[in-house]
Amino acid sequence: MLVRLLYASRAVDSGAEAIDNILAQSRQFNPTCGITGILCYGGGIFLQAIEGGRNAVSELYGHIQRDARHKDVVLLHYEEISERRFGGWTMGQVNLSRINTSILLKYSEKPELDPYAVSGRVSLALLEELMATASIIGRA
Repeated sequence: MLVRLLYASRAVDSGAEAIDNILAQSRQFNPTCGITGILCYGGGIFLQAIEGGRNAVSELYGHIQRDARHKDVVLLHYEEISERRFGGWTMGQVNLSRINTSILLKYSEKPELDPYAVSGRVSLALLEELMATASIIGRA
């Protein structure tokens, strides 16, 4: 049973080194658990989609909720899926400071990442557009 989970959180430390550490840890451990996904960050906010088996995704989300690097962790969307959308990445990344702000403005009131202010489906649509516009880096 494959599932997709989308959540938002605020970074306790939004420095480049902290984000690199999160990505490195994801890329190290996710393949053994069958987890794929994408991490989008900007303005101290993380938006992350994770896909994989129901138990593995649930366990990872529980770990994220307890992770001291995240605060204000909110579940935005959860669904059973027939196939992965982000299967090409053990953990792809998007740095929103490097994309055209019109993409953000398409999905929100202001040209900034604020998944707390929009629906989970809107946040998922944003991630899909970022994938379609080749804004995701870090294939592994």
